Amino acid sequence: MSIQIKMPDIGIDQAEVIEVLIQINDIVKKDQTLIVVEGQKASIEIPCPKNGVIKKVHLKKGDIVNLNTSIATLKKSKKTKNNLKKNFKNSEFKKQKVFQDIKKKNDTSVLVRSSPAIKRLCRKLNISLTKISGTGRKNRILKEDVEKYLSLTDNVFKKKLLEKDSCISKKKVNDNSKIKKKYLFLSQIQKFSNKCFSRNWTEVPHVTQFNKVDITKLEKFRTKINKNLRDQNIKFTLLTFIIKAVAINLLQFNKFNSFLHKKKDRLIINKNINIGIAVNTKDGILVPVIKNVDKKNIKDITQELIYLSQKSRNNKLTIDEMSNGSFTISNLGGFEIEEFTPIINCPEVAILGVSRAKIEPIWNKKIFVPRLLLPLSLSYDHRVINGVDGAIFMQYLNTNLSNFYKILF
Repeated sequence: MSIQIKMPDIGIDQAEVIEVLIQINDIVKKDQTLIVVEGQKASIEIPCPKNGVIKKVHLKKGDIVNLNTSIATLKKSKKTKNNLKKNFKNSEFKKQKVFQDIKKKNDTSVLVRSSPAIKRLCRKLNISLTKISGTGRKNRILKEDVEKYLSLTDNVFKKKLLEKDSCISKKKVNDNSKIKKKYLFLSQIQKFSNKCFSRNWTEVPHVTQFNKVDITKLEKFRTKINKNLRDQNIKFTLLTFIIKAVAINLLQFNKFNSFLHKKKDRLIINKNINIGIAVNTKDGILVPVIKNVDKKNIKDITQELIYLSQKSRNNKLTIDEMSNGSFTISNLGGFEIEEFTPIINCPEVAILGVSRAKIEPIWNKKIFVPRLLLPLSLSYDHRVINGVDGAIFMQYLNTNLSNFYKILF
């Protein structure tokens, strides 16, 4: 009896196949990974629903899959579990024997767990996969393992790599043969982000406006309330108030809470105010989304922000937690950054950059007084938003943050 294994609901409309881990006649067990797909900056393993034997594989690397797309044809075994286990062990024994024979011939393309990208890279660098110890799941070879192997190789091997680089002349190879090089490979998230950033920057006409907001009163209030709530283990950050203030702004200026129709002749206004927060992780930038911010108070936003930030850094975010954003905030306030130009997170039409606040002298018509000023950078799609719209948006945001009591209720 044969059954069709189809793509389950993973929370997004489309995803790209980045790894196919099965072949025809493979014996598979329930929950064994069949393919790995990627979408919305996250990789997802698709498991096998039943035990059986793969009779046909319907996908290849690079294919785009949707809900109910056929992955493979599985033949359910009529044999007993013991016979299935025995078959599986015999199959594994045969594979090991083949592996030993091939290993002698220095063929690294069989029975070594790694992604196709890693195999291509190792072939290019003439590295035997059997010499690399994998640290991934089921001893899978990762990019970090290849990087570590390269860092431990001797100068003779490195010289060979340099000689294969067509961009370096023989004279330069001789001169620089003693230079040590370390390879740092990009993560899947970084490679995915690079494509998005390049597309967003080249296709969207960016305009960035800069402004400084007086948050002297807000910061005094925030410090005071945090002292009073110390026993409740709650700490309000400045970003929490900025998120709430932006949500109120988006209620007033819905053009900033929209996206451009694919025909470029109309705007589609988002009914919900969902604000994405750019979070830096060891693998790259992730953007978890806080949903329906306008309906939440400061305390709710703080707790959800902490929760999503922790999941981001632990690489535990779900597709739903990174989807359906309508506006993004990029916060570099924790670093010595005065101003920067954030790139719009398409299909959104605007993004707010937050830099580090500092005390500056402000003239009050009599004397200079010290005030805490917060630099903000608003980047927007000039096809949708003009300079006056951007200036009014920033002016209104300034008012909300300066008179913070308006955003508390």
